[in-house]
Amino acid sequence: MATYVYETIPQLEGEKPKRFEVKQSMNDAPLTRHPDTGEPVVRVITGGAGLMGMSSGASSASSGSGGGGCGTGCGCH
Repeated sequence: MATYVYETIPQLEGEKPKRFEVKQSMNDAPLTRHPDTGEPVVRVITGGAGLMGMSSGASSASSGSGGGGCGTGCGCH
């Protein structure tokens, strides 16, 4: 199961959106309403928590050594 971040859509001027997290299957449709309050919501796209590292022998496009163009050293470009 993945954890998704949602944000309420303010209905009144000056109202601030509230963020919350929900565990859902990747096959589940995104929520359109807050499960407790019924307020309209939108799913927030956030950055991943994964880390990309390079081994000491890998090269990147920015180093000019002709390695992978995507910067991962995978040689995909």
